[in-house]
This record gives sequence, C-alpha cells and structure tokens, in this order.
Amino acid sequence: MAAQNEARNLSMVMDLYELTMSNGYFVGNDINKRVVFDVFYRNNPDKGGFSIFAGLEQIVEYIENLHFNDDDIEYFRSLGMFDEKFLEYLRDFKFKGDIYAIEEGTVMYPNEPIITVIAPLIDAQIIETALLLEVNHQSLIATKTRRICYAAKDRLVSDFGARRAHNMDAAVYGARAAFIGGASSTATVLAGQMFKMPVSGTMAHSWIMFYEDEFSAFKKYAQIYPDMTVLLVDTYDVLRSGIPNAIRTAKEVLEPMGKRLKGIRLDSGDLAYLSKKARKMLDSAGLSDCMIIASNSLDEFTIRSLITQGACIDSFGVGERLITSKSEPVFGAVYKIAAVEKGGTFEPRIKISENIEKITNPGLKKLYRVYDENNKAIADIIAKYNEELEGLNKATYIDPYKPWKKKSFENCRFVNLQKQIFNNGQFIGQKKSVQEIADYVKKQLDNEIWVEEQRFENPHMHYLDMTPAYYEMKRDLLASVRE
Repeated sequence: MAAQNEARNLSMVMDLYELTMSNGYFVGNDINKRVVFDVFYRNNPDKGGFSIFAGLEQIVEYIENLHFNDDDIEYFRSLGMFDEKFLEYLRDFKFKGDIYAIEEGTVMYPNEPIITVIAPLIDAQIIETALLLEVNHQSLIATKTRRICYAAKDRLVSDFGARRAHNMDAAVYGARAAFIGGASSTATVLAGQMFKMPVSGTMAHSWIMFYEDEFSAFKKYAQIYPDMTVLLVDTYDVLRSGIPNAIRTAKEVLEPMGKRLKGIRLDSGDLAYLSKKARKMLDSAGLSDCMIIASNSLDEFTIRSLITQGACIDSFGVGERLITSKSEPVFGAVYKIAAVEKGGTFEPRIKISENIEKITNPGLKKLYRVYDENNKAIADIIAKYNEELEGLNKATYIDPYKPWKKKSFENCRFVNLQKQIFNNGQFIGQKKSVQEIADYVKKQLDNEIWVEEQRFENPHMHYLDMTPAYYEMKRDLLASVRE
C-alpha cells in the first residue's frame, strides 16, 4: 500500500466513470471526435456577489504531467472492466487538446465559462475530476479569504489554518488560495517554500507552560527572537499577568538590546474588551507601536463585529473557518459538454432540467467583460465563438431574464476574458507567481468591481447578458429539444 509521502501519480485522481465512458468511446471508435466542455459554477458561496478564480496553476501542472504508468495499467486491468486495447492506448496517453481559461485571480460570476476544453472525446472526459477539484477547492478558499479581508478593513489577515485543514494538500493549496484571496501571510511552511509566500507565526501556549513562569518564557523567547518578538498573553490571565509580563519583557529584555516589542497575541476571551484594555496598558507603557494580534475561531462575521465594537486589533490570524470555508464548504463548479464536432463545425449541446438554474449555456462561445467610461465592470456578456466584440464601443445585448427588452452597451470597452493556455496538449500560457495573482485580485476589487457587489447583505448581482445571436441560438436549441 502506497504511503502518503511516496511519489503519487495524480493522473489517477479521477472518478471511475471517466474511465468506463472512455473505454466505451474507445470500443465504439469515437476517440477522434472532438468535443467542447465548459467548467462553470451556479452560485456564489455565502450568497455573495462574486467569486475568485483560483487553482489554474495546479490544473496546468496536472495536464502537463498526465500519464499512466505500468502500475496504473495493471490496477485498471485488475478491475476486469476494460478492453485490453484500451489499456494499451492509455499506456501512451498524452493530452492532445486545447484549453482556454480566464486568468487566475479573475473576479468571476455564476454560469460563465471559467475553463473551456476543446479536445478529442477521451482527452476531454478523462480530466474532469482534476479540473473540478482544483477549481472547487481553491476558488472556495480564495473567495472566503477575500470576504474575511473585506471585513478586516485593511488590517492584516494571516492564514493560521493548516492544523484544521482536511488533509495536508488542503493545508498547502488552501494557503495558496488564501494568499490569492488577500491573506498577507501563512503559517504553513511548505506553502511558503513552494509558492514563495511570506510565513508568519509566534508561539503556542505550550512554550509558556513549559517554563516555570510566564515572564521566564517571554524572556527566553525575546532573547532568541529579538527582532520578531510577539508574545501570547492569554495563557494565565491577560490583564493581570500576560500584558504586565509583556511590558516587563519589552523594558527589561528588548529595550536594553535596542529592540522593540513587535506585538502581543490574544487567543481567547472577549477579544473586543481585552484588546481595548491591552491597548491602553501598552500605550501607557510607551509601547504604542506594539501590534495587537487576535486569533480564535474568527471569520468575516466575528471580525466585522469586533471592528464595529471598536476593538483595538491590528491583525487577525484566521484558521479553521478560513481553511475549511466553514460557513459554506462546497463551491459547486461543474463540467458539462457544450458542443460536439460534426463536419468540421461544433454542433451545440444543451442540458435541460426541471430546475431552470441547471439549464446549461450551449455551444462554443466567448465571454466578454464590459467596462464603462470609468473602467467599471458593468456586466459580462456571452457571445457566439465567431462574434468579435473587442474594438467595439457599442453592442446590442439581451438580458436572458428579460428577453423582451433589447438594450445596448454604449461607450463601453469589451474584453475577452478567456485566453488559450494549451494548444494541442502544449502549454502556451504564462505562469504567474501567487503575488502577481493576488495583486491582480486587489486591482480588480479596488478599481473595477462595484462596491455594491462586495457587500455581504443583498449584494448587487452582476449581469450576465447575451448577444442577440447567441440568445437566439440557445432559444432555438431549447425549442428543438422540446419538440
């Protein structure tokens, strides 16, 4: 049995039905037919106004390394489900399709194509699980972190969540997503190493409890880390012991060394009350530059409440409710077929349902973001693949929920959000650092996305419109399916 720390072929992270369908396509001689699949999601988490796309780098890595080794083939054979020629086909399998995607870090909205795969049938089918799990996990954590950072109102937010993550990979890639969403640092060392992210951390209660008394523990820590001394002050009594001993450490240990106490951390109790009391005590001791850091089961709602109460907190360490997105732990991205190649063109396919929100947007398409004269994103619009909106400053559109109203965008700029990142299985995109991705998120939210979309309660819902040609194609397809 393989251990977790042994080399893993992540190509095997797939649902069984991807293999059974692929085997069926192979036996039916359909392997060379090209299809179009879209990745999209239906609802923003926590009834928010937007989500943040994250996880693309890991999707690229997966596609680039997609293969099946001898052990994998032998495992497939042991299941007794697959044609032997299909297993030999898998032995030399490499992804041969094209992939288009929005840029990682893009602010996105429901029912839009995030990723579009144009590939031979088996190639498109076999990557489904990997694409979805990366999008679903990292987009969820990035979006949750952005909500927390929004509530913190420019105060620092650090990811403290590794020990409460659902496994080691969730801790590492959750930390990556949190940084994209706006966290200033992570406590997860491997994430810091892999993605060149700032790491941060102080001490645990065990450090203080190991020594004979609190001051001895503080003194020892300050002597070892004089340039980064942050003291955990709630092991015994915050106001009667923790803060007085922190002040004593600053005066008797750090200041003689020419150093300053960087901060104290509160991890329990009434954080609003204790932070205000601590601030007064620190200021009275001439330590007005000493930061107050708070942790302890925080999320966007507790942070917003603390700030409303006037809490004197400079930075938040957020753990379990960030790394697990506790309030809504499912993102819900799906992977649906949109078109099948026939006679050199792609025929649209549509999924219909009794639930209107599950009816898909069919066909090979383009997604444009519409900007007004002030560079604000006022809507997104879906167009047929052969429609070119870039370069225009006016375009007619249809609101699919009010199709009787024909309207026009005027004096606007149209930006095609999807860019090709794979061509015939070869990566042709640009890889960016997590810092560049995080900066891109901040730029959009600071300058392009309406503040009304960023509020928690009843956010303005971003419009997803359609060109008349695309709307008519979808309408006609629906009509033909019902006949």
